[in-house]
Amino acid sequence: MAGRVAAQAVPNPGEKIESLVTFGAQAPITSGDDDFTQTFFFLVPATERRPLYIRVFDPDCGGQLDAKVGQFNTRTEFSLYGGPGTHSAKGATDPRPVSPAAPPTGRLLKQQVFGEDPAYDGKYFNFGPLNPLEGELVGQFQGYVYKVVVRGLSGNDGNLYRFFLSSSPTENVPIPGGNAFTYEYCFRIPAAAPGRAVTLHLYPFANEGVVSIKQSNFDMDNSAKLTVFSIAKNGHAAPVSGDGQWTSSILPIDTKEHGLSLDFRLVSTAPIFNDVVFYVTDQYDTALPFFAVPLGGPPRYKYDIDMKVHR
Repeated sequence: MAGRVAAQAVPNPGEKIESLVTFGAQAPITSGDDDFTQTFFFLVPATERRPLYIRVFDPDCGGQLDAKVGQFNTRTEFSLYGGPGTHSAKGATDPRPVSPAAPPTGRLLKQQVFGEDPAYDGKYFNFGPLNPLEGELVGQFQGYVYKVVVRGLSGNDGNLYRFFLSSSPTENVPIPGGNAFTYEYCFRIPAAAPGRAVTLHLYPFANEGVVSIKQSNFDMDNSAKLTVFSIAKNGHAAPVSGDGQWTSSILPIDTKEHGLSLDFRLVSTAPIFNDVVFYVTDQYDTALPFFAVPLGGPPRYKYDIDMKVHR
């Protein structure tokens, strides 16, 4: 797959997103989390044999980095999966909740539940050391894939956290050719300073079979502007949702956009933060991945889109 980069920070600095967020199961969905769960996949090149670590920053729910509602009472479960079915099994990449809820696919490697724990407040918890071969070999990504499923078990607070795929248990050392991606992104739009805007980027990937995409977003509070950029799109406007609501729209995909990421650009001038959810599906209603760093690099609109694209 073209465009491999050392992209192990989740969220990645290029996205300008500070934190992921998962709320406790008793929180109202108007908090900005539609299903109180989030899944991220971590990609390790097929040739990698060194031990690796999936590091979770600030996994507890307590302290200044998390969203406190009353008194902290939220418990969050982080579960690591690998082996067959982790990514390929039915339902593994579907961003929409099903009822009854199906258990995560793959083999459970490790699970940890966090409440309010000063030992991990603003610090890292490590999954690892992990053998790269414990992931699922996924041909389309030319590597082994792990996944971490985060669930808000109880409480009503928002747990804000980040990930890093590292070759070190004590430092964030990128693994060459590694990457991370998700099919449903729940994150925080930070508050904008007076007179200034906050700009964030999401990078959904369009493979060769994509004819059109449907972007769906939740709980945007009508407080941000969404525009789509790519090699063939120069700021196409897309609608955003209201408080506790879903909104979606369909955009055609040009063949010149195949094998590249699009740039969903969010601009907010709201004076308070907002937690939101995004996912994207193709014409067959199949979810498309958001990569932490866009494959093929950040998309740039080309006025002469017949120009040859060098990858």
